[in-house]
Amino acid sequence: MLVTAHELINDVSSLPTPVILDVRWQLGDTRGREHYWSGHIPGAQYMDLPGDLAGQRNVREGRHPLPSPGDFEDALRRVGIDNDSRVVLYDDCGNTSAARAWWLMRWAGKEDVFLLDGGLKAWIAEGEDLAVGPGNPVSRGDFAFDLDHMLTVGIDDTATWPERGVLIDARTPERYEGRTEPMDSRAGHIPGAVNMPTGNFLDERGHFLPADQIRRMFADAGVTSGSNAVVYCGSGIHACHALAAMAVAGLETGRLFPGSWSQWSADRKRPVALGADPR
Repeated sequence: MLVTAHELINDVSSLPTPVILDVRWQLGDTRGREHYWSGHIPGAQYMDLPGDLAGQRNVREGRHPLPSPGDFEDALRRVGIDNDSRVVLYDDCGNTSAARAWWLMRWAGKEDVFLLDGGLKAWIAEGEDLAVGPGNPVSRGDFAFDLDHMLTVGIDDTATWPERGVLIDARTPERYEGRTEPMDSRAGHIPGAVNMPTGNFLDERGHFLPADQIRRMFADAGVTSGSNAVVYCGSGIHACHALAAMAVAGLETGRLFPGSWSQWSADRKRPVALGADPR
């Protein structure tokens, strides 16, 4: 599911070329499209995370609920994706946002979806040029949504998951422990959740760690296949990166709690744990 920058350079010089999507977005930085205009991989189309990879924010479902199947299908068609397209995704933050697009496309039944390991920085490190501006228009694709190829759980199942498996909180330790909460109404974590910050799956260059090292990290948390794991984060974005790390490690991909902490913390009836201890 990973391609290197060198492999992508070879891909774009031969036919058929992959569909390349720029998915730049970070918490607190809503200027992803501006960054794309300032410089992107030639031929890449921009995909807006809040607009294309999430539904409308609401208290009941959280800050970045899953998009409706119809809306997501339309978004993929608009950037030229067909049923048989090979898709390569990238961002400039270790694939922590591009992984959301990867997970959604797999959820929608798209098989040939890959992450550019190291993202835009890896492309630049190869000495390749960037294109500027809004990008070239593409023909509308014919991709057809086929639901539920990736598993999700709702808020009630998430509440009891620590008794049945491993509940993983992919946020930073500061947010997990409740020392800070920049986005949501309450600080802390879901009782019973273990903390596995998704940035820990990356090296200093923003590349995924070796598969065996990631497998050991999950094994230390009690996850040996992924089938017994549920992952959440702040709003369901970075959790997809942890699920992508499972796939990189060769593990069966776990389940996503889409509403994540933004949904849980908004419900005042739900308990909150503070500190480094899961309970």
